[in-house]
Parts: sequence; C-alpha cells; structure tokens
Amino acid sequence: MTVRAVESLSDRHVLLRLTDRQPLPDMMPGQFVEVRVDGSPATFLRRPISISFVDRANNELWLMVAMVGDGTRQMGRLQVGDTLNCVLPLGNGFTLPESSSENVLLVGGGVGMAPMLYLGAELSAMGCKPTFLLGGRTAADLLMLDVFSKFGRVCLTTEDGSKGEKGFVTNHSVLGEHFDRICTCGPTPMMKAVARYANEHRIACEVSLENMMACGLGACLCCVEKTTEGNLCVCKDGPVFNINRLLWQI
Repeated sequence: MTVRAVESLSDRHVLLRLTDRQPLPDMMPGQFVEVRVDGSPATFLRRPISISFVDRANNELWLMVAMVGDGTRQMGRLQVGDTLNCVLPLGNGFTLPESSSENVLLVGGGVGMAPMLYLGAELSAMGCKPTFLLGGRTAADLLMLDVFSKFGRVCLTTEDGSKGEKGFVTNHSVLGEHFDRICTCGPTPMMKAVARYANEHRIACEVSLENMMACGLGACLCCVEKTTEGNLCVCKDGPVFNINRLLWQI
C-alpha cells in the first residue's frame, strides 16, 4: 500500500493514511492488519495494527500507530509516497447490533481507542449513535477527538484529571445510564474492569484482546488465550471475544 499521509497525533503516536491502486477489500471493525517493517534490522516479525478507519470515498485505510519499539518507530518515520507491505484484513470483528435503537457504549483506552473509531462510524452509518468513553493517563493520550465526535457522543476520563472526569473509565458518570451493549479495547486491566461492570449489569459485552500476534494466521501460537472452548488463537479466532467465552475472573 502507498502512504498518502502521515499525521502526528502526539509525541508517541502517528496516523498513517494508506491507499492502494485497487479498491480496498471489505473490512469489519475490530479486524487488524499485519505490517511488514522494512528498514529495521531488529524487526523480524510483522506488527499487528488495528484498523482505525476505512475511508471508502478516498479508498483509504487509517492505522493509528503507537511508537513504542524499533518496528513501530520505523513506521512513524514513513514519508508520503513510501510503500507498506500489509496483510489484511485479519481476525474477526465486533458484532453489530440488529437494531439501530440499541444504546451502545464503546470504551477505548490508550491505542485501544483506534478500533472504536471505525466501529463507531459503522454504527453511525446504520443509524445507531454510539457513546464513546475514552480514557488515558493525561489529556495528551486522548487522540482524534474531533473525528470521534462526528459519529457519536464523546465522554472522557484522565487519571490526572487534565481532561474530562478524573479517574478510570469505569468511574465515569455516564455508566449511570442504560446501555444495551458494550464494546471495548485497551489495556487488559481496563478491559477486565469493563467486563466486570458489564457482567454485573447483565449487559452484552465484547472485548478486543491485544495478545502478542506475530503471524496473524494462527500458525505461531504465541497469541493463545484460554477460553471456555479450550485454547484459541486470538489472531484467528478473535481478536474480538464475547466476555462469556473468556476465563476471566469477573
């Protein structure tokens, strides 16, 4: 794919907007891309990146990249016109509601906000206006809020209180409202806390796991998760799971 734009979102995050000569394939919110990192001698395996948004009008795929290691830092140094080798789409996405009347809460933490954007856009397109609940350590961790606000209501939390309500996402006052469905992605402790809330309130809940995924095809077995159905590969059988399939102590 060809890099059409590289946008700096923070000192640690970039947004890559990629395009191709062919129309992009169908992609579901929650699916991901395995990216080959060229030019990084220390990076031998592809890097899994969540699909953040698909702009059909411009034939663009958006990837939000957190520059935390050699591979992702190399991706952050890409320039317009560079090419990126991607395997896509991989994995299984979130379950879309059957009715647009459902109240859906989308909870994202850190770079886990990325798949919530595309999910929110797809929900909005079907007439369901979601509520986004986005959390970070500081205001600098809350990214692309102007884009999120195009598709639904945005509620924010920061651990230091620099933006939105102070605390964790599970402390936000919006949880006093009624929701029919919750979808979440982010750090595992956050997702477990959200799953616990959903379980206590008998709300359908799906989580997008972020286990290490080296191949994306279920071959290397490094992303295995224990479930009610035995050991499953997160890359092939997920990354999205209903919480009832996971052996989480919630």
